[in-house]
Amino acid sequence: MPSTTPFPQSISMVLPAFNEEENIVEAARQCLEFATKRFASAEVIVVDDGSKDDTAKVVTELARDWPQLKLISFPHNRGYGAAIAEGFRAATGELVFFTDADLQFDVRELADLVPLLENADAVMGFRVYRYDSVLRCILSWTYNRIVRVLFRVKVRDVDCSFKLFSRKVVDQLHLESTDFFIDTEMVARTRRLGFRIVEKGVRHYPRKHGHTTVRASHIPKTLWTVARMWWRIQFGRVARPAPTSQANRANQANSAR
Repeated sequence: MPSTTPFPQSISMVLPAFNEEENIVEAARQCLEFATKRFASAEVIVVDDGSKDDTAKVVTELARDWPQLKLISFPHNRGYGAAIAEGFRAATGELVFFTDADLQFDVRELADLVPLLENADAVMGFRVYRYDSVLRCILSWTYNRIVRVLFRVKVRDVDCSFKLFSRKVVDQLHLESTDFFIDTEMVARTRRLGFRIVEKGVRHYPRKHGHTTVRASHIPKTLWTVARMWWRIQFGRVARPAPTSQANRANQANSAR
């Protein structure tokens, strides 16, 4: 009997969340409905980054109906990058994907990214018709060009939160950033390790609820982080550890629940 799922791989979908009470249930449900129908095995990992609202509570309630939904809660805010890195460490799937919990992407477009892994190790989305303020778009345009020069990565939208990785990439990334620089670190380390990167355009939508935590005041800290990480990636040792076993990854995920 032919498989009823077009993608035979298992997938872990990571959703970092900070004060996303109004968005997280719909975001998690969209991921769950898509992944459980399209993949042989799936899990959705919500990482609550010390939210002050009921983000963790509503995820816990949703998980009663969805055993594939896992929640990791930080007792205090550790940062966007720390949330993603923790989600990646807990992921057990052959494929690992992450996006934000603000509903500015249609997770169903992930179906267009998966086939690209036949000839690549990671797929980076880039935003089409971006719905952000003029200031943020200008800052992003400038930042992307700085990153392309310093890290020699030909990715047009490094901060796009719609990225898909094969397991062998995730096992070797060893992410360190705790803030919004995490996207740049992902791309830079993936390239530095010699993995193949391809890009795919994805639609971008206005935020339905809440507001972004990115501010122009973050620029000085971000530039310092860029310089520090450039030095570490360019001149530091790039480790290539043995892949983590499926059993160990499962144990890590269970202990993180």
